[in-house]
Formats: sequence, C-alpha cells, structure tokens
Amino acid sequence: MAVKIRLQRHGKKNFAFFHIVVADSRAPRDGRFIEQLGSYNPNTNPATIILDGEKALAWLNVGAQPTLTARRILSYEGVLLRKHLQGGVAKGALTEEQAAAKFAAWKAERDAKIAGKISGLKNEAIEKAKAAKAAEAKVNAARAEALAAKKAEAEAEAAKAAEEAAAEPVETPAENAEA
Repeated sequence: MAVKIRLQRHGKKNFAFFHIVVADSRAPRDGRFIEQLGSYNPNTNPATIILDGEKALAWLNVGAQPTLTARRILSYEGVLLRKHLQGGVAKGALTEEQAAAKFAAWKAERDAKIAGKISGLKNEAIEKAKAAKAAEAKVNAARAEALAAKKAEAEAEAAKAAEEAAAEPVETPAENAEA
C-alpha cells in the first residue's frame, strides 16, 4: 500500500485551509485518511502551520512519500532536516549532540526570520497608516483654505453691497406718499 503525506482541503470557496494527513494514495483527496498530522492555513500572513513533527518524522521513516506541497511544508518546519540529521547519526558521521545543536541553530535562525517578517509587516502597516493620515490632513487643509477663501469672497461681496446701498438715496415712506 502506497502511503502519502498530503493536504486535505477544507473551508469555503476562496478561503481554503488544509489538514495535513497521511492517507493511502488511492483514497480521494478529501476522503479517508490514516492519521492527521496537523493543519496549514495559507490565508494568514505569514501562513499558519501547525504540525506534529514527531509523527511526521515517524511516517517518513517508515516510507510515507510527501506530495510536493507537503514536502515544502515539512521542509519549512524542519522535519526533513531532522530526517537528514538522523541519517547522519545512523551512519556515524554525527553524534546525537551535534545533530541536536545543528537543528537548534537552524530553528533559531528560522524563528528570527519569521519574527523579522512579522515586525516588517507591522512596520509597513504603521507607515501606511501614517501616510494615509498625512494625506487626509493635506486634503483637510486644502478644503479649509478653500472654505476660508469662499467666506472672504462672500464677506467682500456683502461689504460691497452694503457700500452700494449706503451710496444710493434711500426713499422713505413719506417721500413715496408725496409722489
């Protein structure tokens, strides 16, 4: 029986998330599976991966073949590196301590890279918000200036009308009666 480590689609249209499962290669994509190893949500930034690395490593050691996407996820989580280091320990090229130290160094580097990406995304969002606020302030200042100019123009027209009214002789009701 050929066993595959693959993704099983869940979620709604255009908003999928996946379970990482071990299944018989003849079973349908979303059908029967042997064991669930974790989940993968590509909708978040960075993508959220929850994986039981020990179970995945055990299945790889007994011959389960990951699909291309599952292989990338396993590599991203360090499962394939651990399998590679275990092979080196079995051949005598490394000791258990050396393998553990190499894996810990790799994991620390990967975690730092992820933290850097997350902080970069936050900084980018903050910069976008500042730029939007500055643009809004610029638009508001232009609107206020236009309103002030319109108000000054209206006041000038009112003053001109008042001067014209003062310059014209005003007819009183008594003058209207004599005429």
